[in-house]
Amino acid sequence: MNAAPPDTTFELRIQLANSDISGLEERLKVISSPSSNEYGRWLTRGEVDTYVSPTSETVGAVNSYLSQHGLAATASTSAGDVLTVSVTVEQANALLGTEYYTFQSTETHQSTVRTLQYSIPSSLKGHINYVHPTTSFPNYAKSGLRLTKTLNDASSPSSDPVNATCAEIITPKCIQQMYGLPTDPATATSNPNDSITVTAYGDQYAQRADLQDFLEILRPDIDPNTTYEPFYIGDGPKDPQGYNFSGLEADLDVEYTVGLATGVPVRFVSVSDSAANDDTGGFLTTAESHLANASSSHVVTTSYGIDEDTMSVPIAQSLCNIYMQLSAMGTTVIFASGDGGVAGGGFKSCTTFGTTFPSGCPYVLSVGATQYNGTETGAFLSSGGFSNIFPRPWYQDKAVSGFLDSLGDEYDGLYNASGRGIPDVAAIGAQVEAACQEVFGLVAGTSISAPVFASAIAILNDRLLAAGKPTLGFIQPLLYENPHALTDIIGGNNPGCNTTGFNAVEGWDPITGLGVPNFDSMLEVVGIDG
Repeated sequence: MNAAPPDTTFELRIQLANSDISGLEERLKVISSPSSNEYGRWLTRGEVDTYVSPTSETVGAVNSYLSQHGLAATASTSAGDVLTVSVTVEQANALLGTEYYTFQSTETHQSTVRTLQYSIPSSLKGHINYVHPTTSFPNYAKSGLRLTKTLNDASSPSSDPVNATCAEIITPKCIQQMYGLPTDPATATSNPNDSITVTAYGDQYAQRADLQDFLEILRPDIDPNTTYEPFYIGDGPKDPQGYNFSGLEADLDVEYTVGLATGVPVRFVSVSDSAANDDTGGFLTTAESHLANASSSHVVTTSYGIDEDTMSVPIAQSLCNIYMQLSAMGTTVIFASGDGGVAGGGFKSCTTFGTTFPSGCPYVLSVGATQYNGTETGAFLSSGGFSNIFPRPWYQDKAVSGFLDSLGDEYDGLYNASGRGIPDVAAIGAQVEAACQEVFGLVAGTSISAPVFASAIAILNDRLLAAGKPTLGFIQPLLYENPHALTDIIGGNNPGCNTTGFNAVEGWDPITGLGVPNFDSMLEVVGIDG
């Protein structure tokens, strides 16, 4: 650690206080409540901005302070709640009453400029939520997906009953049979909201050749040339193709959206490492991009996460508020719950239970994993538990309280009983067949579960749009008020931290949530004839 050179330049991000973020949550409660006559009346970007825009007093106070230091900021969001300003280290030291240093990561060996503390004038307290980069350090989005077996030959689809063919290898056909997903193509694709966005991090790139192999063998009923539309955030290669660029996570996510949500357009967003310098692994940069393009996909699925205890609380809360904005605009934001049981994002030594972020944000639909061996049970890897940042949201009160009552005093002190519980739902996440680098193999992880559940929602959205109805958007209240829309999973546990973890029991539990998709029941709940 050395003092950063005074002439080093970087961009400061100043998150201003929103004028009425609690008002936005109250409005979201109304339009997402199935019993409300305003259900599904999702907000426009402009309507959301009226809640999140800072007050003129806030804007004036912050800009005046910057001006005193010879600095001028630019609003980087339509609401004007984020200001960016280019500074030198010398200017940042003076502005924030601190000293910036150059740190080197022991893990990546990359250098970064940060400080250990900073201050703002007391007159700006209540006007600024946080300044970045300051005391938080780079975080990297991680996927726990793992290859469990390489197959000598790809499986062939079978029309046999699900329990006769799927106990060893899960294919798209198995998932369609298990959850009742239709194979007929989408019909409302002229509507830009009728699509799925898949996000990828860490130089993961989907491969059209792998997708074609997958479709030819495992979805022979659809055109094997069906593909995705690539988008990019940050620098780096643009949709590179070839064996050396193949990413297992990227391939899987595309295969199980294109291959399950038949005919629904898929957007694949690759987030480069250069865009991940937001101390959220790139999630913040990605969310702001979604917000600026929220008229497109109304289902966004991500199979990556970060251990919640490594997150800056103000940054996590601000990012969660962006997910609230997307939810209010009719987007279903989906994240895999993680692959470390009660330990969080991955199996590790721990003395208290952990969870992942952003899954712990109450405006994210958190998806856990199941496994199948003739009976579907909770997968041991499925991360689940209770957030230490976000309190339990209103829509979880009844379901989570019921689980805690049945749990009793077991694990007292190991988790935050008043925290937001994850996951909300689950889907298959073990022994799933995928194509990558010109071979087929079996993979495991909630990374599979997220795109599977996203596909179910996308198919429902297609039916709704075709009937002239709004998309599902913020779906959590609908599901928690209608748990019969899902198939409850009983059996299985998610060990970790030298315990057997939580058990999958009747009702909501922190391993499989409310359960797995039951498409016919979901259709009935949303008011669409099968």
